Amino acid sequence: MATDLFTTARARLDDAARYVDIEREIIEQLRYPKETLAATLLVRMDDGSRKGFKAWRCRYDDTRGPTKGGIRFHPAVNVDEVMTLAFWMTFKCAVMNLPFGGAKGGVSVDVKTLSRAELERLSRAYVQAFARFIGPERDIPAPDMYTNGIVMAWMADEYGTITGHPSPAIITGKPVALGGSLGRDDATGRGGFYVLRELRDELGVSPDKTRIVLQGFGNASFHCARLLHDDGYRIVGLSDSSAAIYDPDGMDPYAVMEHKNRTGSVAGAPTRGHARALDNAALLEAECDVLIPAAVENQITEDNAAAIQAPVILELANGPVSPAGDAILDERGVIVVPDILANSGGVTVSYFEWVQNKAGYYWPVEEVHTKLRAIMDPETRRIWEVARDKAVSMRTAAYVHALERIGHAVEARGTKAFFNPLG
Repeated sequence: MATDLFTTARARLDDAARYVDIEREIIEQLRYPKETLAATLLVRMDDGSRKGFKAWRCRYDDTRGPTKGGIRFHPAVNVDEVMTLAFWMTFKCAVMNLPFGGAKGGVSVDVKTLSRAELERLSRAYVQAFARFIGPERDIPAPDMYTNGIVMAWMADEYGTITGHPSPAIITGKPVALGGSLGRDDATGRGGFYVLRELRDELGVSPDKTRIVLQGFGNASFHCARLLHDDGYRIVGLSDSSAAIYDPDGMDPYAVMEHKNRTGSVAGAPTRGHARALDNAALLEAECDVLIPAAVENQITEDNAAAIQAPVILELANGPVSPAGDAILDERGVIVVPDILANSGGVTVSYFEWVQNKAGYYWPVEEVHTKLRAIMDPETRRIWEVARDKAVSMRTAAYVHALERIGHAVEARGTKAFFNPLG
């Protein structure tokens, strides 16, 4: 199944290439990652034993600059998933016109089984294994699933120990006290909010008449939900890994998160009084105007795409809709705002963090928000225009938009047309 994930991800490339006048060698370059490194991390456990954990780092393409991408700690992580995520990051950075290529890393581990001391040793072991692979001018990691600011702090500290000097620009998503950027905590959710707000007239999703369902209630989903709620949108459905709730009269995401933090689940969270419990699968098919998948990959497939009631889907997660599901949604006229646009706020503010680390000068949070919107709004508008002008889906338009930028960068160094202009 993981191999299929990478294969189907690359199918997006082939689809976009049909709408771009581009040299074939550029497509060939992007079909496989530039380099992928695997390692086994041997970690001393609290009971005195040593345990091995499989780990990977993939640098997919660095034509436009150093590679950039998170590190995921999850028991299902494997090399194909890491390559797929690095592929998506390559196009996400190009969509936002960031001077980065795409990368990703991962460790096959269930962090819930580790003590905090074991988690620190594992985090430092990752940097020890990949120290020559990463670097502030080569490959800049960041948090991803089950990694966070303190994990990034340990990793940045370990890199500084190896190199002999502090190097805050090696990693983004750090705590603010250690060189992190203000505004990074809500950047992914805020970016999704900006995208929806930019297109609300075209999509017919004004706050006064739009019902929102979010599948998943982690950091990105919560911040997107609270911003939508504050803007007047009605949140009618929320879920986490254990439960889902739906109330057509709406709910307050602040109260739901407070309940989740207290009890460990959204189950039984306060709503407007007409809530019913669902599972995650049923929540996807619930009645709403905008569905925001914010959990994991392949949640909407050929098995359930026909049952989705939302006319608009905003992909806050990476790859929540499979290509087969995409085709069904497209045929039904459902508009899917793709992940490489909708969740790109996170990598954009990570770029801001890297810039601030390099400059040694840090911006107030209002400036971060202003700069984020100044990038996201015009890129969103451009992708909408590409979709309209070429009569393609927003996903294909986003890949076309990114592929043109990557193609121009490759061509700037010479392709067949330059070296053999006659044939």
